[in-house]
Amino acid sequence: MTGYLHLIVPQARFRLLAGQENLVTYRFNTGAAQHYFCKTCGIKSFYVPRSNPDGFSINVRCLEGDTGATFRIESFDGQNWEANAADLQHLSKD
Repeated sequence: MTGYLHLIVPQARFRLLAGQENLVTYRFNTGAAQHYFCKTCGIKSFYVPRSNPDGFSINVRCLEGDTGATFRIESFDGQNWEANAADLQHLSKD
């Protein structure tokens, strides 16, 4: 669960069903992204990404059960994040 597999969705399509009381937030570096962590186990379940402030990046590895969804995995050059971040913006559009 700690290996993040990103699924970026629009805010309107995200709903946290339980556990709000167990979450804490942290902002790295620029402070633009808001990362949510479980205060008990430290797992990073989702965050508001700097590249998509109008959406959420969900850690697919934290989803339980059969979601009924099919995911397409796309490679992303995270080492050169600044040069490639704009390629992610369409993911949080409804």
